[in-house]
Amino acid sequence: MTFVDKEQVADKIGFEPEPTAWFTVTQETINKFADCTLDHQFIHVDPEKAKTSPFGSTIAHGFLSLSMLSHFAEEYSLIINGFYMGVNYGFDKVRFLAPVKVGKRIRAVPKILDISSKKPGQYLFKTEVTIEIEGEDKPACVAEWLSMQMVA
Repeated sequence: MTFVDKEQVADKIGFEPEPTAWFTVTQETINKFADCTLDHQFIHVDPEKAKTSPFGSTIAHGFLSLSMLSHFAEEYSLIINGFYMGVNYGFDKVRFLAPVKVGKRIRAVPKILDISSKKPGQYLFKTEVTIEIEGEDKPACVAEWLSMQMVA
């Protein structure tokens, strides 16, 4: 994480934190996500049947890749001093570009696109986050994520 004073927030637009550590997508993780979302399509949860698919193995749900942003943000976030709470504000754009096959490793590569003050003590961040797949040319996902920091 990187910390910044309120007065220096504008200087961080365009900031590119370091990529996060790699995370291995296991079949157990995929299965648990399937259970949470009730999406048990065979390409996610049936390794034998998935071998016959164009992917050749099970793949993570696109929304699993997207949901990992919460995990990755713990590592790359830019935090305004006085921060006491953050909330998910939504997305301006999300694209799923490549499947994440079971056993692959993914990581987040962030870039701060914009930071604006909404109400006093509320800062809206727009962060472009690319979810890279180790050894692959195309990323799994690219998203413009909006988050709000509450600052005392």
